[in-house]
Amino acid sequence: MEISAAGRLEVRITAADVGKRVSVRRLAGTEDTTEKFTDTVGVLTSWDSGVLTITRKGGESVHISESSLVAGKVVPAAPARRRGPAAGYRELAQVSARGWPPVESERLGEWELRAAAGFTRRANSVLPLGDPGLPLDAALTSVRRWYGDRGLPAYVQTATGAEGTQELLCAELERRGWTREVTAELWVGALAPVADRADPAGVVLSRTADDAWLARYQRKGVSEVALKVLGGGPSVWFATVPGEGAEPAAIGRCVVDGRWAGFGAVEVDPALRRRGLGSLVMAALASRALEEGASAAWLQVETDNAGARALYTGMGFAAHHAYHHYREPASTDGIGDIGDVPATGDIGAGGRDGSS
Repeated sequence: MEISAAGRLEVRITAADVGKRVSVRRLAGTEDTTEKFTDTVGVLTSWDSGVLTITRKGGESVHISESSLVAGKVVPAAPARRRGPAAGYRELAQVSARGWPPVESERLGEWELRAAAGFTRRANSVLPLGDPGLPLDAALTSVRRWYGDRGLPAYVQTATGAEGTQELLCAELERRGWTREVTAELWVGALAPVADRADPAGVVLSRTADDAWLARYQRKGVSEVALKVLGGGPSVWFATVPGEGAEPAAIGRCVVDGRWAGFGAVEVDPALRRRGLGSLVMAALASRALEEGASAAWLQVETDNAGARALYTGMGFAAHHAYHHYREPASTDGIGDIGDVPATGDIGAGGRDGSS
């Protein structure tokens, strides 16, 4: 915290610092004569009527009374990353979007409106990577109309926790009653160590998701639209470990895009978990991606999936940023089970085989 030459803590932030990353200390309350202090680090997203709102790396908003502040300062936009390939948020957002493409899209300034008949939030949400070319309220009205015309609720995908992410937009959406329904993280790592974890012999690779692969995929009854999303991307590979029955023992999906290989849909037969099949699938896909010139890897995992997080940490992955899906207010026309499974759970499903 900021300490003056006289040794006193000082508040060195003002409302003019909205949009900057800050660190503040506040008096959280007193119990008898014991003072309790709480430190908060995040982006200052508003300072109105004596209340500060700070959005943390994970997307949570903390509201702090100005009168409780003890110290505060502006800190660097993002901490230095200690491992993993160097990458900015915008690059990763674009790569991950190309790896899970919608079947229909339209530009609104620098925003991309995406739709795929309700198959996953990622393919049915706005990706806002700049200025929509309209005031925010007008842009959101256009967004709601566009999705309403397609019988879909409007979602906006945002990110927090890295340089260039959208903490301010998150705060503005929340002020307008948009609800954050899903939070996950995008992790990055070097590709070669993933390929070195297992001998990929016995893993079958294909350019298409056949009936056997789809039988293991956690989303049953996949539609033609879903098949287009699954098969979409610059260079898509599907991996299958044959099982004793009709369904494979394990499956996975990888999209190669320049230097990046994106992993998803890693699924293991529940009866065969903790046998390294998830690692085997990823090693086979990583080996093929290396052959195509990729060197870095990314994947998406739920924040509460401890098994997946442990697995990918062991593979050398680390969190780059959190991402969120905000749903329009007062919308009752649901997509049904539009849960962001392929956006978060498809890679997390393999992680449920915690030590695989």
